[in-house]
Amino acid sequence: MTEQNNSTEHPTIGISVVTLFPALVMSVAGSGVTGRAVERQRLSLATYNPRDYTTDTHRTVDDRPYGGGPGMVMMAEPLEEAIDSALEENSAQKDALVVYLSPQGQRLDHNLVCELAQLPGLVLVAGRYEGVDERLLESRIDREISIGDYVLSGGELAAMVVIDAVARQLPGVLGHSDSAKQDTFAGTGLLEHPQYTRPEQYRGMQVPEVLTGGNHEDIRLWRKKKSLERTRQRRPELLAQLELSSEDRRLLQEIEVEKTDRSDN
Repeated sequence: MTEQNNSTEHPTIGISVVTLFPALVMSVAGSGVTGRAVERQRLSLATYNPRDYTTDTHRTVDDRPYGGGPGMVMMAEPLEEAIDSALEENSAQKDALVVYLSPQGQRLDHNLVCELAQLPGLVLVAGRYEGVDERLLESRIDREISIGDYVLSGGELAAMVVIDAVARQLPGVLGHSDSAKQDTFAGTGLLEHPQYTRPEQYRGMQVPEVLTGGNHEDIRLWRKKKSLERTRQRRPELLAQLELSSEDRRLLQEIEVEKTDRSDN
């Protein structure tokens, strides 16, 4: 078992990852937002290698699938014992949710990330090869989660995505208290508005004048309008799910008029 936590203080969330590649997973705690979460004692991170729970000389964790077919399947017993160790050894994880990272699982989105961040603990199971024995999924997995409709070589990268996304939601982790609230998908459910910083002019492109004018209400409306416009262009299905305010509808009408004017010119 590999563990990183710089304090005996109870963290906001304890996360364990069952993985054949513990060093890969632990690298996420070495820098950035996740590293800050560990440093500020908001997150503890541990790994459990199924090979440590085998009894044969070769530390076997996989075997050929019944019924034939390509590849190998991870065996249930080493995975189950690793999960049990994670649940028993970390007091923060006695009531942890056991999650298998799988392209067949529930799609990870902002709402699910926020739900996970409220839990006392997570045990993330990273599969490899052709997957894991179905009997483990039926008996020990509480939920399957997918980070997208594609296949990775293993669940470690998906687990690291979950860890990073959850860390951003923990109190005291981000530099500004409003950063997480203003992220794309957070709060309004809209894509985030465009962002600019210095210099004011770059390669002949100017920062929008409204952002340098100092009128906070004008800036707020501009940002909201751009969020609506960008969401309508790139993710219209998100816009269809929202309950629009009268201000939202007015801004969308303005966007439509401006689009028509551009087309006419």
